[in-house]
Amino acid sequence: MQVTVVVPTFNEGPNVRELVRRIGDATRGLDAEVLFVDDSRDDTPDVIRRVAASSVVPVRLLHRDQPVGGLSGAVVEGLRAARGEWVVVMDGDLQHPPEMVPVLLETAAATGADVVVASRYVGGGDPGGLDGRWRRLVSTASSLLARSMFPVRLRNVTDPMTGFFAVRTGSIDLVALRPRGFKILLEILARNKVAVVEEPFVFGERFAGQSKATFANGLRYLQQLTALRFGRMSTFALVGAFGAVLNLAIMWGLEQVGVHYMPAAVVSAAVTIVTNFLLLEHFVFHDLRAEGRSVWKRAAQSFTFNGIEAAVRLPFLHWLVVLTGMPPVLAQALTLVVAFLLRFVFHAQVVYRPRKDAPERVVPWTGEPSITTRDEE
Repeated sequence: MQVTVVVPTFNEGPNVRELVRRIGDATRGLDAEVLFVDDSRDDTPDVIRRVAASSVVPVRLLHRDQPVGGLSGAVVEGLRAARGEWVVVMDGDLQHPPEMVPVLLETAAATGADVVVASRYVGGGDPGGLDGRWRRLVSTASSLLARSMFPVRLRNVTDPMTGFFAVRTGSIDLVALRPRGFKILLEILARNKVAVVEEPFVFGERFAGQSKATFANGLRYLQQLTALRFGRMSTFALVGAFGAVLNLAIMWGLEQVGVHYMPAAVVSAAVTIVTNFLLLEHFVFHDLRAEGRSVWKRAAQSFTFNGIEAAVRLPFLHWLVVLTGMPPVLAQALTLVVAFLLRFVFHAQVVYRPRKDAPERVVPWTGEPSITTRDEE
């Protein structure tokens, strides 16, 4: 069999008939099947069975009484049960257009990739189906954070948050996957050395029902990122914690000898900027130094960013102390927590970003697609 379309569902009954119809139309001429992995608590399984009875494309149902691993767990179950050489994973709400299924397979055949990511952000793509400005902002920020934590594996992946992709089943180690939350593509790319190419698509409007995105899903996503990239970010956190302690200790010591808290904050920031850069060079991003810019350029970028960040942070520190009455050291600690995330993203995305040896990302049929090879770490 050429392809299994895996559709994880949770209370998506109103979408099933239209989804299967469009998949059937899109896969005419292909040896294909649709596999629903269903965690629903309503009549969705019955709807799937009724639709399967008259579908032009074979439809199978795997209903899970216990949704182990959430949406990611459902996808992994589908990968294990799939009969096709390729699996296309897509949502059941029709925001992922079924007409893209053969396009993803054609892109895979043309490039030799193991994974074809349907991207909302590569040239020609559009995230328009995201509900509102806030969801778009969250999606963009989440993708940026993921790419910052995996600067090599995701160097050519613009949309690691997408739930729409094709994967050659023989290219990934299903045993190594640890499904949690709802972003299984990130798990696959982080744990497997695979060739990846992107194909743009337009994120559509939901056909029926309501979005399943919740605040709890956001927390699970952060837990997933931490588990996958615990090493680099934890070391960065240790460096940041050391810098924060050094910063606060210098500021406290200067205040004890009569220095005003603002000049004390400036001096402590200057010392920790230099110290933190040296620690980042040798303990956090040491494996990326050879792939990036010269040490002087890295230092200039790091010092410039930290200087600007300090210039913005110090007036905010003054505002916290003067207008809220917060003790200076406590206010300084609060601003350092916010600065931690900003510094991590900047250093991973800019200062230590690996060189891009791959060609520019373009629509595959008008040029060469962006691709990450199996040999990259």
